[in-house]
Amino acid sequence: MVDTAPPADAVGTRYGARPTMKDVAAHAGVGLKTVSRVVNGEAGVAQDTERRVREAIAALGFRRNDSARVLRKGRTSSVGLILEDLADPFYAPLSRAVEEVARAHGALLINGSSTEDPERERELALALCARRVDGLVIVPASRDHRYLEPEISAGVATVFVDRPPGRIAADLVLSENREGARAGVAHLVAHGHRRIGFVGDRPHIHTAEERLAGYRAAMSDAGLPVDEAWVAPGATDPERVRRDAGRMLGGAEPVTAIFAGNNRVTVTLVRLLAAAEHRTALVGFDDFELADLLSPPVTVVAQDPAAMGRRAAELLFARLAGAGGPPRRLSQPTRLVPRGSGELPPGG
Repeated sequence: MVDTAPPADAVGTRYGARPTMKDVAAHAGVGLKTVSRVVNGEAGVAQDTERRVREAIAALGFRRNDSARVLRKGRTSSVGLILEDLADPFYAPLSRAVEEVARAHGALLINGSSTEDPERERELALALCARRVDGLVIVPASRDHRYLEPEISAGVATVFVDRPPGRIAADLVLSENREGARAGVAHLVAHGHRRIGFVGDRPHIHTAEERLAGYRAAMSDAGLPVDEAWVAPGATDPERVRRDAGRMLGGAEPVTAIFAGNNRVTVTLVRLLAAAEHRTALVGFDDFELADLLSPPVTVVAQDPAAMGRRAAELLFARLAGAGGPPRRLSQPTRLVPRGSGELPPGG
């Protein structure tokens, strides 16, 4: 009779059963504690012994079962990241930076999009907490985050990024939105512009409010009046942007320059201005791909979303490691990048 039993070194794997650390120990010829140390990255294992254990792990297809570890330590080694829109290019480097920091701490990152909907943000945040994530990094859509107070009290570390939380105190990482917009508009003033339009995002969004405030501050600094017909906050859909910008560019005294409140507005304006009869200066808030290859290349106020994500994640893991103290507010500088579009003179 042919013996079809599995080999001795596959004990525990027969019938598809998941191999255990005991199986790995038997395969490698070491004690269970030695396997545990290797699996958990602990010191005190000789190099040759560690090699044998890792070879056994590979041969058996062993995967650590974290359930017992979670119960023992009260941690899941997972964190959640809630963004406005995963498809927005601004958030890609921010998300990657958070993921890199999480990975360095042995944690899994779970992403979700709020689509700028406060209720969707709340659903996502509470769903992640129900799955026992250790912490949350949130780009907030809501203006009231008191729903998170029980979760934070239960130990879920929470850091906000890009915009402040509403009605609670928490760690926060922000760009210098107001000062960045102020510098961008001052740049247009320095190149001779006196009639400067502002096309921004919806006015209830913190970043949009700050950038509009920066625009007004720069105009005031220069002693220039602001005609309210030059100010157009609103949704960033191309139709709305084209309509409001077209109104500013028409009439007896059109604007000679426009400051765009974010990258989506800037891209629509680039298309609109390329087809316009007269050249209009343009400075955009946020850099975007291929901005330097357009004609003219687009002058921008650049943020550093990767640095924002990294600093937010580092704050989060510092809290998880036991860092105390009051909530921290970190400010990330912006940078004016002159390329050509913001340097066009009036009537250019």
